[in-house]
Amino acid sequence: MDFSVYAAGLTMGLSLIVAIGAQNAFVLRQGIRREHVFAVCLTCALSDAILIALGVSSFRQVADLLPWLDPVMRYGGAAFLAWYGLRSLRSAFLSSQTLVVGEAGGEGFRRTLFTCLALTWLNPHVYLDTVVLLGTVSTQFPGGRVSFAAGAVTGSFLFFFSLGYGARWLRPLFARPVSWRILETLIGIMMGGLAIGLVAGK
Repeated sequence: MDFSVYAAGLTMGLSLIVAIGAQNAFVLRQGIRREHVFAVCLTCALSDAILIALGVSSFRQVADLLPWLDPVMRYGGAAFLAWYGLRSLRSAFLSSQTLVVGEAGGEGFRRTLFTCLALTWLNPHVYLDTVVLLGTVSTQFPGGRVSFAAGAVTGSFLFFFSLGYGARWLRPLFARPVSWRILETLIGIMMGGLAIGLVAGK
């Protein structure tokens, strides 16, 4: 294990994943609500690990061989983000019960896991950042790709679990329904913006 390359992978992975996005917003929401936090964090981290492994290996060649992959991921991801954003806005303006932090009986495990997987795997930006960019950077370390990938994977695990379990410190703030309304509104607007950006090719 080359620890200097490992540190480079860790730093690079964290710098990419810290940016606020649909997946991070979902993890934050689940952490505040204390719903399936471990499963959500683990799913995100393991998904990142798989994508990083693809990037360090040969995903770019696969994408070149499948030119239809980009538009499918782009429009499919945009459609899902738009739907999720509208659902968040509906929850913010029409719902009252689901905005209570201490409410019993939140979303089911399967539905939560499906949403988490969709926000991860239907987002083209994940492939551009995690797969293409990290895969490209890893080529700067001949013979050290495994160390680089290990560092990037470590960064993903550290970030997602810190975000998911650290969100509980915001719990007192979200004890008021108005705070949930604001959060859901911001998430809805952000999801819509991401969807528009995907369709526009940004």
